[in-house]
Amino acid sequence: MSNGVIVNGFHKELEGLRVNGVTNGGSSSADSDRKKKMNRKNSSPMMPAFMVSAPGKVIVFGEHAVVYGKSAIAASISLRSYLLVTHLSKSRRTVTMQFPDIDLTHTWNIDELPWEIFNSPSKKKYYYDLVTALDPDLVAAIQPHLTNISLGKPEYERKIHLNSAASFLYLYLSLGSSRSPGCKYTLRSTIPLGAGVGSSGSIAVCLATAMLLQIRTLSGPHPDQPTEEARVQVERINRWAFVAELCIHGNPSGVDNTVSTYGKAVLYRRSKPPTVTSLWDFPELPLLLVNTKVPKSTAVEVGKVAKLKDEQPELVDTILEAMDQVAKSAESLIDEEYFDSEESESLRRVGQLMTINHGLLSALGVSHPRLERVRELVDHENIGWTKLTGAGGGGCSITLVKPGVPQEKIERLERQLEDEGFQQFRTTLGGDGVGVLWPAVLKNGLDEDEDGGMEIDIEKFLNAPGNDGVESLVGVSGGLDGAEREGWKFWRIEGQ
Repeated sequence: MSNGVIVNGFHKELEGLRVNGVTNGGSSSADSDRKKKMNRKNSSPMMPAFMVSAPGKVIVFGEHAVVYGKSAIAASISLRSYLLVTHLSKSRRTVTMQFPDIDLTHTWNIDELPWEIFNSPSKKKYYYDLVTALDPDLVAAIQPHLTNISLGKPEYERKIHLNSAASFLYLYLSLGSSRSPGCKYTLRSTIPLGAGVGSSGSIAVCLATAMLLQIRTLSGPHPDQPTEEARVQVERINRWAFVAELCIHGNPSGVDNTVSTYGKAVLYRRSKPPTVTSLWDFPELPLLLVNTKVPKSTAVEVGKVAKLKDEQPELVDTILEAMDQVAKSAESLIDEEYFDSEESESLRRVGQLMTINHGLLSALGVSHPRLERVRELVDHENIGWTKLTGAGGGGCSITLVKPGVPQEKIERLERQLEDEGFQQFRTTLGGDGVGVLWPAVLKNGLDEDEDGGMEIDIEKFLNAPGNDGVESLVGVSGGLDGAEREGWKFWRIEGQ
């Protein structure tokens, strides 16, 4: 299997990169010098620049209860990370990670990286391997290559940079080789960072997908790809994205990278091993995501619930069991034959479950006055159903928007939220997972399409102003009237 490179979809283009100068097959001595020169140049040209995109996520039902073995539902959101991969000339033996959203840029000399230990027979991992834990020796081997990152930055900021760089290097050294070409990985994200909505999982999925594409071990995506074949590809991505998450979080649940890879939603239950069930038929729902900008600590909020459980075990167990029932009720509701995501009664029932879930979380003491203020403002305008998402104690809330709400009401709410210092995003719940734009050329329904479309280069990408600029330039839903943009392709796995 390690030698079997799959050629499918746009990987036919990759196969073409392996075909070099064509000769007539003559063998006269007069041609020998010419042939030697051709042989010396018989190397693959650079891959074209390409892009990968993956969504963030929110927990819709079951926060905190999931810590105690109960069910939780997490779903993708249409806020996404975008990774542009550009290849350098053969003589440039460097690899650069460039994440301007966190003010991080660093370059390594490829030939100075610790390839020997990563490629040693006892340590080497292949693209098809299942990696569930980091190798301490490999972690130690990359430490000398992190020492000069972001010197002079504040300690909390440098820690983020070091974790990001460690995650990048571990993946790059595991999947690449000392013969890897020079390359730049430039990332922009429209997902709020550090707000509990899956930004690191989204980035991990982008990096894993890009590196697997570069070593030609992914097939597709393409419209006629069989479901089982697509499933193999996305699970390969998911496994390596989990490795990147291990570098950042130490003991991640796997929910973030799974939702970001597959899209739609998952039902998650923490057990040994954890069970993650994909909800392929989860509907796309209109969502307002509000960032309170209140710093939150998952550890602190989890500790609060644990302390309360110690003091009131029977009461807290009852609340946790009720939250489990809420998540299961939501799963059953969405599976109903007559559930319609555009019908008001179906949405009302989902919203009702969200309201109950928030009330149970408040009873556990993990809400916050700023989160309650968002609920108050939404309820005042009668716009939808709101709950906190994630650990609570700050962070974000999500609002399922009622159908047919007048635009002036939504705009009035948005003005009020802005005046009170909240950050808000209109987004969609339950959309696509990881996608690929190969090559990095977009068609926008404009005259330039006749010339092949608009090529995305690093300069344009870096200079795109804010979230709106990034989405306008490269967004998967940046087509005319918000339609899916031509060029982006996704591994889509239909419900069984």
